Amino acid sequence: MSKIILHIDLNTFFVRCEELINPSLEGQPVIIGHSGRGGIVSTCSYEARKYGVHSGQPTFKALELCPNAIVIHGHYELYSRKSKEFFNFVKQYSKIIEKASVDECYVDMTEQLSKVKDVVAYLKEFQNKLLQTIGLKCSIGVAPTKFLAKMASDMKKPMGITIIRRRDVRKMLDPLPISSFYGIGKKTAPRLEAMGVKTIGDLAKLINSDEPSVKQAFGKFYYVIKDWINGYGSDEVDVEPWDPKSIGHSTTFVSDSTDFDEIRSYLKDLAKEVSDEAKEKGKIGFNVQLVLKTNEFKTINRSVKLQKPTNDFETIYNEASILLEKNLNGQEIRLCGVTLQNLIYASDYVEQLSIFDNYEDDEKNATRDLIRELNRKMKGAKFMRASDILKEKRNGH
Repeated sequence: MSKIILHIDLNTFFVRCEELINPSLEGQPVIIGHSGRGGIVSTCSYEARKYGVHSGQPTFKALELCPNAIVIHGHYELYSRKSKEFFNFVKQYSKIIEKASVDECYVDMTEQLSKVKDVVAYLKEFQNKLLQTIGLKCSIGVAPTKFLAKMASDMKKPMGITIIRRRDVRKMLDPLPISSFYGIGKKTAPRLEAMGVKTIGDLAKLINSDEPSVKQAFGKFYYVIKDWINGYGSDEVDVEPWDPKSIGHSTTFVSDSTDFDEIRSYLKDLAKEVSDEAKEKGKIGFNVQLVLKTNEFKTINRSVKLQKPTNDFETIYNEASILLEKNLNGQEIRLCGVTLQNLIYASDYVEQLSIFDNYEDDEKNATRDLIRELNRKMKGAKFMRASDILKEKRNGH
């Protein structure tokens, strides 16, 4: 028997969170991101999308398309809290959950839904309860594989429910544009269109006839695509906790630049964003990475290993600046990014003391170890010694 896999996708999650604290935003063209030069659209409301606004777009361009859009920098602590509420809500229905991101997940509901007569009514009740109790809206895709469930959840937004059975794959997928095929990137889609592959149905015909040019286009990914397009593929929901190993932010310039000081000013803002997010999540990282993209779309990735893990803004900024100085070389840059890599929870880090360090007495060590264990279980820096708090206050933190 085929499994019943759900893909649950929160609708314009960040925007919806902002609407919850400011209901006047509902029905308005809202952009989550940074305004000014170098600002990028993180996400936007459906009303803004009607004007051609989309994620990853320079904010100035978005405002040209939609001058009356409301730009909000975002309340990321709120988003984190509402995300946790969402996943806790889903756990009431199934424990077999794979977090795909902060606002989407795969859920194995084989056991639960196999006993339900009206699946659509059951899932409609799920949607309404989520909206009433947490205030979030979602679209749901139901299918025998994760790929099909993901494709299904994208078909009706907002608050849609779409079921794709294996027997309906050709009818439901074939008319869709090739750019909508989940897993085919922005670079591959135009290449396929240039080959005459305009729809998923066009691709299915070529793949099922083992067309050599398509095999070459996909390489080792070819057989995965062949399974997906015919209604097969993975149905295993990975219940391992979703825990990103890096935190990164990037920005695209309004105009290309070779100016070191100008680019470094962008790095400063990006390093602050990375530092703030890492602190909010109780994370520290062992590596700082600099990403540069030239006007010829060449990507330069450089990283440095730190002496000890950190989430300190000054450290991240200084290391990124050193990498920039070493790798700019007069090139015209259109994008830069900063990433803190190889993350761990700060509460899990135990620094090796040398013989020259002042060791605490046994009682203080025991207190320190207890606090670390509590913070590890809480997955964040929730507990501190009173003496450390007083020390921070004296230092002006």
